[in-house]
Amino acid sequence: MPYFDHSATTPVHPDVLELMAITQRDVYGNPSSVHAQGRKAKSIIEKARSQVAAAIGAKPDQIIFTSGGSESNNQVLRSVLNMNKKHIIATAIEHPAILNVLKSLEQFGISHNCISVDPNGTMNFHEFENSIRDTTGLISVMLANNEVGTIQPVQEIVKTAKPKSIPVHTDAVQCLGKIPIDVDELGIDYLSLSAHKFYGPKGSGILYIRDKKFISALIIGGGQESGLRAGTENIALIAGIGLAAEIATADLSGRARNLTDLETQFKTGLKEFFPNAVFNGNNVHKLPGLINVSFPGFRSDILVAKLDRAGMAVSSGSACGSGIVEPSDILKAMGVEDELNTSTLRISFGSTNTADETADLLSAINSIITS
Repeated sequence: MPYFDHSATTPVHPDVLELMAITQRDVYGNPSSVHAQGRKAKSIIEKARSQVAAAIGAKPDQIIFTSGGSESNNQVLRSVLNMNKKHIIATAIEHPAILNVLKSLEQFGISHNCISVDPNGTMNFHEFENSIRDTTGLISVMLANNEVGTIQPVQEIVKTAKPKSIPVHTDAVQCLGKIPIDVDELGIDYLSLSAHKFYGPKGSGILYIRDKKFISALIIGGGQESGLRAGTENIALIAGIGLAAEIATADLSGRARNLTDLETQFKTGLKEFFPNAVFNGNNVHKLPGLINVSFPGFRSDILVAKLDRAGMAVSSGSACGSGIVEPSDILKAMGVEDELNTSTLRISFGSTNTADETADLLSAINSIITS
């Protein structure tokens, strides 16, 4: 089945699968043990830590391993509970792993502002500047949106926040392997990643922390991960995330170019037989290969089902909200009317997709909307 839903998850790279299988079979020591098997396990963790750090321009001791982007996001936001300043700024189009955490923190006296976005999905910067308070203890803005791919002005956010000593977190889960990520260039204090978005294993993630004295443990127990994430490490998953990060950032420009070529092919081809198609999001500042497109007059759930029967895997909006035929909250925040909102597909290309598969997808859509 041609797979066009890489923003939901990616297939695990064959080399990553092989490494994980070997690690699971041969490396069974506890990395906290001092004997040879324990030291071998520990060395695999530290190699992966170095691979991840190199992929994002960080230092190895600034990386901790988590179960995924949601846990990483939770750890940063919940650390505000132990801070003096109890106000958080985010945007209206953050992932539920941000927005739902913010709601849950209200009962503990943590307030927040969600900054509006324009029709392209770009945050209202003037509103952001006016939302900063003396009590603002954290700013959390995703680097690129998971539904429409719009890239936010994170560097400008940092420039505004830094003189006020406000730490900045970015959910960059969608970005590794698509656009360059350099934590020093961005200037952020925290960054979240999830391995299954860049051809690594599900259930494994990364949290970059510039200065560990400002972060609190979410899972408490032993002293693993510098005391910030208790529990015996899953060596195979960590080995997999390290190699996946290394592979994803090798020849990054070539990967991005291939995704852009497939995106252009799809957009051009679709407009030829369905000129009413509406492409949502920022057409310039966006992730390559992620397309959010509305089909006026055609319900998205029906389109997804018919494409599935035709052997094509696409998504209607965010995968985290799949199975529910409701308007996307992200498109709502961008001002997209409900009728158009519920006629929207998300098509996200990956490294294994080809021009022939893209042509087949166009042909299948053409058959569906003209039948």
